[in-house]
Amino acid sequence: MPGTGSFFRRRIRPYLVPRSLSARVLWLTVEIILLVEIVILMPSLGRERETWLWDRVTDAHLAAYSEATEAQAIKGGMLDPATQRYLLKLSDTEAIRLLQAGSITTLMPANADLQISSTINLDKENILNSMWHADLAVLGLETGNELVEAVSPLDKTMQVQVVIDGATLASHLRIYVGHIAMLSVVIALVTGLLVFAALDRRLVRPMRILTASIVGFREDPARGGSANLKWLSGRPNDEVAEAARELAAMQDELRAALWRNARLAAVGTAVAKISHDLRNILTSALLVADRLQETADPVVKQAANTLITAVERAAELVSRTVDFAREGPPTITVSPVVLRDLADEAASAVRSSHPYVVIDNLVPGSLILPIDRTQIYRVLVNLLRNAAEATASRITLSIQAENGSIRLAVADNGPGLPKKVQERLFQPFTGTGRRGGTGLGLAIARDLIRAHGGDLTLRSTGPEGTVFVMGLAVTEEPVN
Repeated sequence: MPGTGSFFRRRIRPYLVPRSLSARVLWLTVEIILLVEIVILMPSLGRERETWLWDRVTDAHLAAYSEATEAQAIKGGMLDPATQRYLLKLSDTEAIRLLQAGSITTLMPANADLQISSTINLDKENILNSMWHADLAVLGLETGNELVEAVSPLDKTMQVQVVIDGATLASHLRIYVGHIAMLSVVIALVTGLLVFAALDRRLVRPMRILTASIVGFREDPARGGSANLKWLSGRPNDEVAEAARELAAMQDELRAALWRNARLAAVGTAVAKISHDLRNILTSALLVADRLQETADPVVKQAANTLITAVERAAELVSRTVDFAREGPPTITVSPVVLRDLADEAASAVRSSHPYVVIDNLVPGSLILPIDRTQIYRVLVNLLRNAAEATASRITLSIQAENGSIRLAVADNGPGLPKKVQERLFQPFTGTGRRGGTGLGLAIARDLIRAHGGDLTLRSTGPEGTVFVMGLAVTEEPVN
């Protein structure tokens, strides 16, 4: 019937084929229980062998006692062979001998002549030896006649010796193993289903919810991924509830980040569209200002200088904003650069507008790095200018080598950064500590350093000064 086949595919087959987490939990539980049952079966099988042998000894003593009692009532003191065979069958033995004080009191049958393959002394038998011989018997490797001897449990003064058929013992042990195996399978399946039901509710189902939330968020970050997370978060305080809360918080943070990035992308698109026209306007204003500088009127000439400075700052702001809004990492062109010379150039550019600042360049002249000269120059100028504008009177540039990378430290003796600025130091449009700043300088500088395989970090800041560290994943090369 179609309905039956569809039900099998939907409900039963996923658990028979261990592909899903639920099926793997079920079959793993069954396998573990079966393994435990096998471990338990081995000593149990050895114990069952010992019990069976002791039963034969006890039954043989009773059969021999019956034979002796009946023989006394019969003329001649001997039972007929048929009766002896009947007693041997009842005791499940091939021959019986009772010894007391070293002499034989009973022998049945009287003319027993059997081939003995091995001897078993039950008084000296241990569980390991019994386990080993039980395994051999189950495998069919011990099927001959065996002589079993022990002190009778019915009379401690009596020594009982019986001959048993190894095939009979092996058959009994195989039946025992079959019963235990069937019982083990039933116990494993029932226990596996119970454990599976518990784990499915407590672990597998929450995992499905977490997975569905991740998939939903990937497909629709704006609105998807929140279903059932509140239910998981409200569970008892365990690892699953904590994971649900962290996932919900991460999704909220990513949504906020996506929203901010969308706004930044919109700003970048708008700036990119107007940048061309704005550059033309600024270029025209700059040409007019250059012509005004040629006038002899000092007032007009001063106004022209102010206008040129303002236009240049506006052009630089447009360029920095467009560069930051451009998608992808910054493009770099690597070439060997003497880092000390590059630091001197950046220091000279900053001294021109801040002549009171003392810049100590401690970078060794032998250090040549494969870097983008223009981009690293921009980073150095930005860090030095920020320190100067923060009223620092001395700035020190030094080099540290650590784990195969070069670290350039820029330290100043300024008043330090406010805590509010530190929290959003490298975020665009927010991490600025001065009036009129855009917050793009450090964000762009960090992107440029990361494009070189390193990073820009704030090592320390406070009343004693601020230290920025520029890490470059490059090695030192000596000057030829």
